[in-house]
Amino acid sequence: MDNCLFCKIIAGDIPSTKVYEDEKVFAFRDINPQAPVHVLVVPKEHLDSANAIDESNLDSVAACFAAIPKIAAGEGLENGYRVINNCGAAAGQTVMHLHFHLIGGRELSEKIV
Repeated sequence: MDNCLFCKIIAGDIPSTKVYEDEKVFAFRDINPQAPVHVLVVPKEHLDSANAIDESNLDSVAACFAAIPKIAAGEGLENGYRVINNCGAAAGQTVMHLHFHLIGGRELSEKIV
Protein backbone atom coordinates (compact mmCIF):
# COMPACT_ATOMS: atom_id res chain seq x y z
CA MET A 1 0.00 0.00 0.00
CA ASP A 2 1.40 3.37 -1.03
CA ASN A 3 0.51 5.28 2.14
CA CYS A 4 0.98 2.53 4.71
CA LEU A 5 3.54 3.42 7.37
CA PHE A 6 4.47 -0.19 8.07
CA CYS A 7 4.80 -1.03 4.36
CA LYS A 8 7.24 1.89 4.09
CA ILE A 9 9.18 0.60 7.11
CA ILE A 10 9.33 -2.90 5.60
CA ALA A 11 10.57 -1.43 2.30
CA GLY A 12 13.28 0.51 4.14
CA ASP A 13 11.84 3.90 3.14
CA ILE A 14 11.34 4.83 6.81
CA PRO A 15 14.01 3.88 9.36
CA SER A 16 13.26 1.44 12.14
CA THR A 17 15.16 -0.66 14.64
CA LYS A 18 14.77 -4.08 13.07
CA VAL A 19 15.02 -7.08 15.38
CA TYR A 20 13.94 -9.84 12.96
CA GLU A 21 13.25 -10.42 9.30
CA ASP A 22 12.51 -13.40 7.10
CA GLU A 23 10.74 -13.77 3.76
CA LYS A 24 7.25 -13.21 5.26
CA VAL A 25 7.78 -11.31 8.52
CA PHE A 26 9.38 -8.06 9.64
CA ALA A 27 9.75 -7.11 13.32
CA PHE A 28 10.97 -3.84 14.80
CA ARG A 29 11.01 -1.95 18.08
CA ASP A 30 7.96 0.16 18.92
CA ILE A 31 8.79 3.88 19.05
CA ASN A 32 6.54 4.27 22.11
CA PRO A 33 7.38 1.16 24.18
CA GLN A 34 5.02 0.06 26.92
CA ALA A 35 7.58 -2.27 28.52
CA PRO A 36 11.36 -2.83 28.33
CA VAL A 37 10.73 -5.09 25.32
CA HIS A 38 8.07 -3.91 22.90
CA VAL A 39 8.44 -5.26 19.38
CA LEU A 40 5.94 -4.97 16.52
CA VAL A 41 5.69 -8.15 14.45
CA VAL A 42 4.15 -7.56 11.03
CA PRO A 43 3.51 -9.67 7.96
CA LYS A 44 5.25 -8.28 4.88
CA GLU A 45 2.01 -8.87 3.00
CA HIS A 46 -0.25 -5.89 3.58
CA LEU A 47 -3.41 -6.81 5.49
CA ASP A 48 -5.39 -3.94 7.02
CA SER A 49 -6.30 -5.75 10.23
CA ALA A 50 -7.27 -9.10 11.71
CA ASN A 51 -10.59 -8.69 9.89
CA ALA A 52 -8.71 -9.18 6.59
CA ILE A 53 -7.42 -12.65 7.54
CA ASP A 54 -8.80 -15.39 5.32
CA GLU A 55 -7.70 -18.65 3.71
CA SER A 56 -5.67 -16.80 1.06
CA ASN A 57 -3.29 -15.16 3.56
CA LEU A 58 -3.14 -17.60 6.48
CA ASP A 59 0.50 -18.39 5.66
CA SER A 60 1.49 -14.77 6.35
CA VAL A 61 -0.27 -14.77 9.70
CA ALA A 62 1.10 -18.19 10.63
CA ALA A 63 4.60 -16.96 9.77
CA CYS A 64 4.18 -14.14 12.29
CA PHE A 65 3.22 -16.59 15.01
CA ALA A 66 6.10 -18.90 14.08
CA ALA A 67 8.48 -15.95 14.35
CA ILE A 68 7.21 -14.66 17.70
CA PRO A 69 8.90 -17.35 19.89
CA LYS A 70 12.17 -16.83 18.01
CA ILE A 71 12.00 -13.08 18.55
CA ALA A 72 11.05 -13.54 22.22
CA ALA A 73 14.02 -15.87 22.76
CA GLY A 74 16.32 -13.38 21.05
CA GLU A 75 15.04 -10.67 23.38
CA GLY A 76 15.66 -12.81 26.47
CA LEU A 77 11.98 -13.26 27.35
CA GLU A 78 12.43 -16.72 28.87
CA ASN A 79 9.99 -15.96 31.73
CA GLY A 80 7.08 -15.03 29.46
CA TYR A 81 5.66 -12.32 27.25
CA ARG A 82 2.37 -10.98 25.94
CA VAL A 83 1.15 -10.83 22.34
CA ILE A 84 -1.53 -8.23 21.58
CA ASN A 85 -3.43 -7.33 18.42
CA ASN A 86 -5.67 -4.28 18.17
CA CYS A 87 -8.31 -4.67 15.45
CA GLY A 88 -9.88 -1.40 14.31
CA ALA A 89 -9.82 2.16 15.55
CA ALA A 90 -12.16 1.50 18.49
CA ALA A 91 -9.66 -1.10 19.76
CA GLY A 92 -6.72 1.31 19.45
CA GLN A 93 -5.33 0.27 16.06
CA THR A 94 -3.55 3.38 14.78
CA VAL A 95 -1.76 1.88 11.77
CA MET A 96 -3.97 -0.05 9.39
CA HIS A 97 -1.52 -2.86 8.73
CA LEU A 98 -1.98 -6.08 10.70
CA HIS A 99 0.57 -6.21 13.50
CA PHE A 100 1.19 -7.96 16.78
CA HIS A 101 2.71 -6.29 19.84
CA LEU A 102 5.27 -8.54 21.56
CA ILE A 103 5.64 -7.13 25.07
CA GLY A 104 7.78 -8.27 27.99
CA GLY A 105 10.91 -7.72 29.97
CA ARG A 106 9.12 -7.02 33.25
CA GLU A 107 6.32 -8.51 35.32
CA LEU A 108 3.06 -7.77 33.49
CA SER A 109 -0.22 -7.51 35.37
CA GLU A 110 -3.16 -9.73 34.51
CA LYS A 111 -5.17 -6.65 33.67
CA ILE A 112 -4.83 -5.53 30.06
CA VAL A 113 -7.08 -2.46 30.09
